[in-house]
Amino acid sequence: MSTPEPEADRAYFPHAGLRQSAEYMTAMNFVGGKWVDSRADDFHPVLNPSEGRQIARTPLSRAQDVADAVRAAERSFPGWAAITIKERAQVFFRYRGLLEKNLANLAALVQEENGKTRNEAAAEVEKAIEVTEFACSLPQLAAGEVLEVSPGVECRLDRRPVGVVASVAPFNFPIMVPHWTIPNALVLGNTMVFKPSQFVPLSALRIAELLKDAGLPDGVFNLVHGGQEVVEAVCEHPGIQALTFVGSTRVARAVYARAAASLKRALCLGGAKNHLIVLPDAHVEMAATNIAASFTGCAGQRCMAASVLIAVADVEAVIARLCEEAAKVIPGKNLGAIISRESKERIKEFITEAARSGADVLLDGRGARVEGKENGFYVGPTILDRVHPGMRIARDEVFGPVLSVIRVGSFEDAIAIENRNPYGNAAAVFTQSGAVARSFTERANAGMVGVNIGLPVPREPFSFGGWNHSRYGAGDITGKSSIEFFTRAKKTTTKWNPDARRDWMS
Repeated sequence: MSTPEPEADRAYFPHAGLRQSAEYMTAMNFVGGKWVDSRADDFHPVLNPSEGRQIARTPLSRAQDVADAVRAAERSFPGWAAITIKERAQVFFRYRGLLEKNLANLAALVQEENGKTRNEAAAEVEKAIEVTEFACSLPQLAAGEVLEVSPGVECRLDRRPVGVVASVAPFNFPIMVPHWTIPNALVLGNTMVFKPSQFVPLSALRIAELLKDAGLPDGVFNLVHGGQEVVEAVCEHPGIQALTFVGSTRVARAVYARAAASLKRALCLGGAKNHLIVLPDAHVEMAATNIAASFTGCAGQRCMAASVLIAVADVEAVIARLCEEAAKVIPGKNLGAIISRESKERIKEFITEAARSGADVLLDGRGARVEGKENGFYVGPTILDRVHPGMRIARDEVFGPVLSVIRVGSFEDAIAIENRNPYGNAAAVFTQSGAVARSFTERANAGMVGVNIGLPVPREPFSFGGWNHSRYGAGDITGKSSIEFFTRAKKTTTKWNPDARRDWMS
């Protein structure tokens, strides 16, 4: 869908959460319902990736800033947890309306600080609205259970919030990923300390503002900007009971270990290397268009993007059509920017190394240039053929619009390669055979699988979460699985009838 332009570019400037300091405006923390300055001595530049220019800066807050936010969350927790879940859901029903009302401005903000296309940014806000709608249904889904287990004896299960929770989000979805946790965690009665990526702090300011406008009590949601010190602080602070993290596998593993060592619940989502298997009977047009959209969407900077295409036997028609479709994806038009210059150079080095190792470059995006935005961080769609499974580009997450094609002779060979993948976010097969599709869905070593779908992202109420080294911790981050993570089960057994006959509960 196309999104109307906001009334004014950069409508978020000026903003109460931005302080004019030095040459650039500095994002402020949001603690106890108020905008407060960080104790930071250092700052991270916030760039517009499409143009390569600085637009603001993020304070690299200190552990004491986290402690301040935890205290505010602890003070607000008893009152917020005491009101009914239906009342808490009403706050997010109003918040959902504010997201919808501000969709165009939120999309413009994501485009400005992240570099996505406007349509991709709008789709991200729409997904945030969808997961917020799910949170509004939690009064029905987390209603508890009751059963008469013996004559005169009743057992009851209630869901209680765990307390103060923390959420650490990545740069690639500044609006959507925060909403994987914020609505569900808060509707279930918890209070939160939230840390956005230092690359994209501006969207988080608007989230905090809209939550307050929706009537969320002060201190229920707290925002602390920063980098490694803030993440380590939320891992170790004894007042935080549970932590979610989304980012690279290397950091997710470290965060999970550190949080678990502090006796916290932790759910940490990492990277991916998603494999798509194409069979000779695949529908050429459907396969080509789906795969092209999967590996180029959001400039490949998403953990569900197609990364490896396993071509079984003769699928030349699909590969040829895929190259045609990918060539229609134009940097600066319908392909967004890479988040930073360093990331752009890293992606280009992956491509160059693969070419030196013998891969055929069918489509080369290393020379991407956008007129009028020559300083932007762009890499065009890239397709590498005859990649060997042992090459680095076939093993490591590239996080860019790059697809590697591995040739095999049979479906069994393809499944063997997919199963050796240490990650486990997504996998998909393109075929017209129901038997092959069924075999694939049963045997693929991934938490989210697709048949003739290049991006098998579950829709609510089905939960998001991978397997293996794409996830550390139990359960999924969204959907019904989040109820288990963000609550504790309290079981109560009662007996009021003294005349009931004796039984094993006596």
